[in-house]
Amino acid sequence: MELLAYGVDWLNLLVRWLHLITGIAWIGASFYFVWLDNSIRPPKPGSDLARKGVSGELWAVHGGGFYNPQKYLVSPAELPSDLHWFKWEAYATWISGFSLLFIVYYFNASAMMIDKSVADLTQLQAIGVGLGSLLVGWIFYDTLCRSPLGRKDGLLGVIMFVFIVAMAYVLTKFLSGRAAYIHVGAMIGTMMVGNVLMLIIPGQRKLVEAMEQGKSPDPIHGKKAKQRSVHNNYFTLPVLLIMISNHYAMTYSHAYSWALLGAIIAAGVLIRHFFNLRHHGKTAWQFPAAGVAILAAVAVVIAPRPAAVPAPAVAAATGESAGEAHASVAAPDFTRVQAIVNQRCVSCHAAQPTQPGFATAPAGIKFDTPELIRQNAAKINQQAVVLKAMPIGNMTNITPEERSELGAWFAAGAN
Repeated sequence: MELLAYGVDWLNLLVRWLHLITGIAWIGASFYFVWLDNSIRPPKPGSDLARKGVSGELWAVHGGGFYNPQKYLVSPAELPSDLHWFKWEAYATWISGFSLLFIVYYFNASAMMIDKSVADLTQLQAIGVGLGSLLVGWIFYDTLCRSPLGRKDGLLGVIMFVFIVAMAYVLTKFLSGRAAYIHVGAMIGTMMVGNVLMLIIPGQRKLVEAMEQGKSPDPIHGKKAKQRSVHNNYFTLPVLLIMISNHYAMTYSHAYSWALLGAIIAAGVLIRHFFNLRHHGKTAWQFPAAGVAILAAVAVVIAPRPAAVPAPAVAAATGESAGEAHASVAAPDFTRVQAIVNQRCVSCHAAQPTQPGFATAPAGIKFDTPELIRQNAAKINQQAVVLKAMPIGNMTNITPEERSELGAWFAAGAN
């Protein structure tokens, strides 16, 4: 089992690296072409470019050379013999990301997806919820885009925002906070790659096929592809945030994590909109200002609040009220702290973890000696007491009283 977990760690590393590389390639190309579309300027009326059907061009300098990209409104007069297609970046990003879902979450669903305080699911049920969210997300989004509402971009955007937040809410009622977040991101990512696979590339193929047959291409295919491409542009910043959210338990472990995610998504869209307008030559600072204000509000809302340490055991023994016990409880000695950590944390956070699915301690943090426990006291307090994000899915059944004892020990100096 140790070798299997070790092999899975290596697979995780390599596939995650691939996902990062292909994601950079896809997002980079997407951002560049949106910038290009928003930055090109129409040629002078009656010029050679205008007569050739060029709708816009620009000059740029980069890497020691000059570039002159030109865009044809529908198609050039002749089909070029060497035509580059931008598709494999998107496909490889989704395939590698979907593979990571299996490696990190589905392979170890009991630890990474299930929180019995949220829903007492089996591993197959948790995986089914995750996969189902990807399918439901794409069907709803694609159906909406193909409906008459698809022609009203503003209303479409509002409906999709409400839908995504609603899906986040539903997922947090079935999965652990971390798994719920990552599946919202995977759902949006599936919409993005679905746009490329089902609309953008097929539309471009129809344009090319028409030219090969000597026909005039139908511009509707280009318009539909352009719309989905713009959607992908606005989806990008929220997806990127969600993909790194597993490092920030302060968001996904919150009681209203779905609402926080909605606020963060809104901020990302507003900031992206500012850059899209900027490419058009319009500067609208109210959009990034609103985005930053939302993020600041989220930071204030989820900021940890000082709290007295409860001591139900002490209160019961002395007849004190809970409020009186808060003030009078003494921190537990280190022997008790070590016993809690050994029972609730060391199965994962050890030089040789015993929890199935873990070949090494998460984030390299270990608690299997007194020195390491004291050294990582702040991390223990933050994750187990303040955020209550650890143990993952509370799979070792740490109690509220034990969390309080750890908090009291840390507050007293962690000695």
